Amino acid sequence: MTSPSTTSPEPAARTARVSLDRFQIGLLVLCGLLTVGALIYGGYLLTVFQLAMIYGVFCIGLNFFMGYTGQASFGQNAFACIGGYGSAILCVQYGWEPALAMIVSMVVAGVAALLIGYPTLRLRGHYLAMATFSLGLITYDISIHWTSLTQGYMGYSGIPPLGIAGFGIENERWKLVALVVLLGFAFWISQRMRDSRFGRGLRAISGSENGAAALGIRVPRFKLIAFVIAALYASAAGSLFAHTVGFISPEVFGPQMSIITFTMLYVGGVGTMIGPIVGAIVASLLPEIFRSVGKFQDIAYAVVLLGMLIYAPKGLSSLGKLFRPRKREEA
Repeated sequence: MTSPSTTSPEPAARTARVSLDRFQIGLLVLCGLLTVGALIYGGYLLTVFQLAMIYGVFCIGLNFFMGYTGQASFGQNAFACIGGYGSAILCVQYGWEPALAMIVSMVVAGVAALLIGYPTLRLRGHYLAMATFSLGLITYDISIHWTSLTQGYMGYSGIPPLGIAGFGIENERWKLVALVVLLGFAFWISQRMRDSRFGRGLRAISGSENGAAALGIRVPRFKLIAFVIAALYASAAGSLFAHTVGFISPEVFGPQMSIITFTMLYVGGVGTMIGPIVGAIVASLLPEIFRSVGKFQDIAYAVVLLGMLIYAPKGLSSLGKLFRPRKREEA
């Protein structure tokens, strides 16, 4: 017998929403306090948190494709490269407004993701991972060798800061505030999509593609849309980096960007709601915390990351389950 709660669409949508537990709320509050501390303290910490916010935007998109959809992509740095160079070229060479250049770059990245994803997403598992990784490498090589467009290793400098209608955010503290607002907006959009019918379809694909197809979900189309959404987020992050730092070069969007964002996503918790934000902030702060140990900085950083991955394989945002009463879990 089917109960009314499973046949009515409204209650079903309501039960699909997953609220944050107390531990995750505490993590978000702690991240907020650290950001406020950076605003007050200023100096180099402002730059660290600015980059953490930018990487947070990138990881939210990556989480949409890898976490919610359960697909592997090692080439999202390619779309960040499109966003960064798109903003740089349009603003420096053609004098466009930063906001308009950012939007146009996102559109270009979205179209590129659509064209690339259509044939690529027919692959699965390791084959898909290798195909996307080669996409990142190809984009990296293009950014180096197409010097007439990208200026090669010289890169672009003098990229104007974020702004609109002739107003630019020059102050470093206000830059961080603007990035926090944009990160919150990106997070809100992500959660809206996650709780929608489309988002539930993605999570069904993550569980079993064959099972999702049996339920009537058009798996290739859903995966392609998720890939495009992740590309839009990556492009936005690339543009934000260009307008925040004011300089870009091929090394910024190289393969190491994929490694860094993977680390952030898994430290925070892949497939979780707040994992991308927590992971971006924690992974950005750890190298600064261990800077005092000098030449052992990289070793200390690696040991802590390994410890996190071993003892918190589902990420920091999932640690709250360890403190949850057993009866509640069983219920």
